[in-house]
Amino acid sequence: MSPSIALPEPPPFRARFPWWGGDLQTLATRLGGAPPPVLPTAARLEFAMPDGTGDRLLARLDRPETPRPGAPLVILIHGLTGCETSAYLLSAARSFRDAGYRVLRLNLRGAGPSRPTCGGQYYVGRSQDFRAVMSLLDPSLTADGVVAIGYSLGGAMLLKYLGEEGAAAPLVAAASVCAPIDLSLTCQHMLRGRNRLYHAWLLRQMKRDATAEGARLEVAERAAILGSQTIWDYDEVFIAPRHGFAGAEDYYERCKPLRFLGGIRVPTLVLAAGDDPWIPASIYRGVDWAGLPALCPMLPDGGGHVGFHAADDLRPWSDRVLVHFVDSL
Repeated sequence: MSPSIALPEPPPFRARFPWWGGDLQTLATRLGGAPPPVLPTAARLEFAMPDGTGDRLLARLDRPETPRPGAPLVILIHGLTGCETSAYLLSAARSFRDAGYRVLRLNLRGAGPSRPTCGGQYYVGRSQDFRAVMSLLDPSLTADGVVAIGYSLGGAMLLKYLGEEGAAAPLVAAASVCAPIDLSLTCQHMLRGRNRLYHAWLLRQMKRDATAEGARLEVAERAAILGSQTIWDYDEVFIAPRHGFAGAEDYYERCKPLRFLGGIRVPTLVLAAGDDPWIPASIYRGVDWAGLPALCPMLPDGGGHVGFHAADDLRPWSDRVLVHFVDSL
């Protein structure tokens, strides 16, 4: 624990039968965990990006039946190929809503419902989009503060934003869940033979999302996306050239969250699993957390990639940790 953040230890994570091990924990989120909750009263919000593209990010605002006085707005940011209806986002939204918080489920540029309204595409380095959303939020939503929580790629983008903003970040707290804090090592890890099924699935979803109706693509860009054989190829021939990077490795180096952790000044919970099959735990274990007083690392041995399906609750253990973290503020 960071010495500057007084957060009581949560109950230890124990996997729920039959989701034992990192792979089953990861798959349970998509195949067999608790069913996504139905969240009534969700209002549609739009955020027009001020960059001249005409792109509009869409979001869902969930309001609690019994609001908690003085509670901050909680913004949830999805991961790669996710959106506002991803199971882990719906589960977290329900947990925070039940605790009395208003929750904004944000779709990144070109993700889910934001695909038809955006010609552009999100990537880890696009922290300026979140910066724009923060500036466009209705003051009635932010009067009691804002907490942002990012999952996987969304967590990486959020950590980059926090490091860029430093003490000026307009947040009372933040959290990342299973974020790839070193992009190059994470990509190498995903390309291992044992991850070939994960990789094939992710790449297929990435190609589908990037070329769906609404995307503004040159003929050569579309061909490059569809011809990519790996996630590294996709970043090398599409993401990097489109966004001004020399190549995939230049993109990874310039945007990796590890470069920005030292600039973070907002209390930030960093949650990751030791058995995450997508992101090597060694990246997290190699960080000098004692030298990062704003960060609170929580690194249980189990949980998979955005899984954390626990033995004592149908809701993910990570939901309880995150609600407790925000409550403790």
